[in-house]
Amino acid sequence: MTVVTRFAPSPTGYLHIGGARTALFNWLFARHHGGRFLLRIEDTDRQRSTPDAVRAIFAGLEWLGLDWDDAPVMQFSRAERHVQVAHDLLAAGKAYRCYASPEELTAMREAQKAAGRPMRYDGRWRDRDPAEAPEGVRPVVRLKAPRDGETVIEDGVQGRVTVANDQLDDMILLRSDGTPTYMLSVVVDDHDMGVTDVIRGDDHLTNAFRQTQVYGAAGWTPPRFAHIPLIHGPDGAKLSKRHGALGTEAYRDMGILPEAMRNYLLRLGWGHGDDDIITDAQARAWFDLGGVGRAPARFDSAKLTSLNGHYLRHADDARLVDLIAARLETEAGPVDDEGLRRLLTGMPGLKDRAKTLVDLAASAAFYVRPRPLTLDDKARKQVRGEGAAVLGLLRDRLGTVEPWTRAALEEDARALAEAEGLKLGKVAQPIRAAVTGSTVSPPIFEVMEILGRAETLARLADAVA
Repeated sequence: MTVVTRFAPSPTGYLHIGGARTALFNWLFARHHGGRFLLRIEDTDRQRSTPDAVRAIFAGLEWLGLDWDDAPVMQFSRAERHVQVAHDLLAAGKAYRCYASPEELTAMREAQKAAGRPMRYDGRWRDRDPAEAPEGVRPVVRLKAPRDGETVIEDGVQGRVTVANDQLDDMILLRSDGTPTYMLSVVVDDHDMGVTDVIRGDDHLTNAFRQTQVYGAAGWTPPRFAHIPLIHGPDGAKLSKRHGALGTEAYRDMGILPEAMRNYLLRLGWGHGDDDIITDAQARAWFDLGGVGRAPARFDSAKLTSLNGHYLRHADDARLVDLIAARLETEAGPVDDEGLRRLLTGMPGLKDRAKTLVDLAASAAFYVRPRPLTLDDKARKQVRGEGAAVLGLLRDRLGTVEPWTRAALEEDARALAEAEGLKLGKVAQPIRAAVTGSTVSPPIFEVMEILGRAETLARLADAVA
């Protein structure tokens, strides 16, 4: 049997971290087993579902690198099929029309509450003759759920879980306006899409019991269920925006690489020994449900940022230039071919110090900023007084340095320092301030080599002036 998983978000907002992890686990499970990963947009809430949210989900999955098989299924477009299944259940005696009015149901719940009993539908129309239906009441269609025994789920993460059937009432399949409920739509769609494995958050575990009963009533084999623990914040509370529960697009804008996010989400609740750095190939080869823990995972934004730094250090230099070029153009203006050359040549010295693409762009900006550079406060102090005198001496010497290499430039700077009775830092720091606008940069003689003689001398002149 071919494994088929699905990711089925509701398009009422961005693709958040929890949803992204659920999508990743489904994608990895399918790819590990050589199966198929499907996408379904559960857009039946027409007031809250928006085209922008659908686009955000697509964009988030694409950024994460999670490709799906077949065209996405839009749940609302299948409403007619969902209704037909409910009518089939009615015809088979597996469902019935309930004519209880809203006022009756309210009174029923209040009486149950007053008696200290669970509030659930009491089945008053389960075996009643529809001919007794009151006028003017549009019925709902309810599932005729089993009342004896228990419903059992062999869960891929939670193990064997059961619920007594007398704890579940006859849930609504069709509302009084004839529209299908979520519980019915999900079951019909999963069946029709051939889904074999439903991997989702454990907040859906109670839904699984009811959905299993719908499968049984329809005569269908339910999928294998696996309910994964939710993600909590560092303080153990339910994950929220204050913990960093943002949309995937926010992490993209914060400068997180998709491969770093995949690795981090994978390790949120799943493990393979002591491995923290896990490549995509390893993830596909190793992923199974046995590695998923039952305790909630804790989101740690600092750990994500640190992991991202690892991936930045190992990323292709040309790719990183492409990723930061747009950010740099926003800040410093168009990046020409010479700017791109400097960035590419200087990338090894830049990426070792960065944790995010935002950091990387900020530290690389001096390579492409137009002259004269704006120096920060600390840099301005370095090019005054003694620093200005050093820069004046350097301008004359650097015009004749051959070859223009970092080694030759450092040698010349050391010679000047020795001749003037200075430490090398008293020479190097004014240079750094003048050519980068900051007191922090990659090795300054490497920077000078990349900038070239003409640009270096021009920046020194600007600083002295």
